[in-house]
Amino acid sequence: MTIGADTSFIPWLLQRIQKKETTISQNKQYSAEILAILLQSSPASRLRFIDLDGVDILLQLLSPYRKRDPIKGTEEEEYVENLFDSAVCCLDESGGKTKFLEAEGIELCLIMLKEGKMSKPRALRLLDHALGGQDGIACCVKLVEAAGLKPLFSMFMKSVARLLPYPFGWDRPADFQQQDRQSTEHLLGILSSMLRSLPADSAERIRLLAKFVEKDYEKIGRTAKIRREYASKVAAVDKEIQAERAKLSAEEQEDKVDEWLSRRLDAGLYSLQTVDVILAWLVAEDEGARQKIKCLLGERDEGLEVVRATLEGRRSVSRDLGVVNSVADQLNPMDTAAEDRDAVFQDMLATLVEHLQ
Repeated sequence: MTIGADTSFIPWLLQRIQKKETTISQNKQYSAEILAILLQSSPASRLRFIDLDGVDILLQLLSPYRKRDPIKGTEEEEYVENLFDSAVCCLDESGGKTKFLEAEGIELCLIMLKEGKMSKPRALRLLDHALGGQDGIACCVKLVEAAGLKPLFSMFMKSVARLLPYPFGWDRPADFQQQDRQSTEHLLGILSSMLRSLPADSAERIRLLAKFVEKDYEKIGRTAKIRREYASKVAAVDKEIQAERAKLSAEEQEDKVDEWLSRRLDAGLYSLQTVDVILAWLVAEDEGARQKIKCLLGERDEGLEVVRATLEGRRSVSRDLGVVNSVADQLNPMDTAAEDRDAVFQDMLATLVEHLQ
């Protein structure tokens, strides 16, 4: 029997991480770490935890860190990291998103974005998971209703690195650049989810589109700049792969397919695809945005065909490997709900590709 199958163990861990202590002890930190591991590896554990109001408890425990940071290098720092990891796992379940919404998790994350330090990039990660997938519609609507567009686009328009506190947890510029990249990717994921999920002609969707259009389409300009950065990195890897491909037989090339895809993903392929999904939605929604995007792409002698090619590539990979919408999909490859999400995602991409003709 696995540890997670013991129905009394998760309630005990939940109780242990709430125990009041003057200084976070090693045992309390270990309890939070074990909980995070269980939630990452066991769907049954996630559902059990959610049923015990674990999401609400996690948010209560994280609330004190909306403005202050744990002391670097302490058990408390690891404890907080594990609490955030546990919350992310819960948000990959439909019931977890519902509990997150009911416990005002969206509002807490927005406070962290505005006032937090260590919590800022972690709040972005929570929002990315909360808004993602077909079950994230209510969270998308709530984020707009809670006046979340302004802080999100403020971060989007600026270098994320300037908004994050350099001294916390990073001793080398490379660490900081990695955090910057991850935060940018979460922002892209949030914007993509809202464009995908906010109901057509709803007030929330109109407000989102207005943000992209305002100030002479400056947000679209920023999106295009991010696209150039990712496209350049992916193109460099593609060039290396093409040189390697020329030296291999057909059978050897087949053996290298997974490795090559992994290298392209490491270079930023998924983020490039996310950026192009955003651009495709804007092309489909607004004629002014369409002309602006064509103009920006034309600065490098490109057109909408490069965006279309990216999305067609995403469709091909999704058909071959299946779409992974969440950690839950990875752990439940036979889940029929995941297959349904794959079909919906394929339909969305097909529709967007049509608008790029």
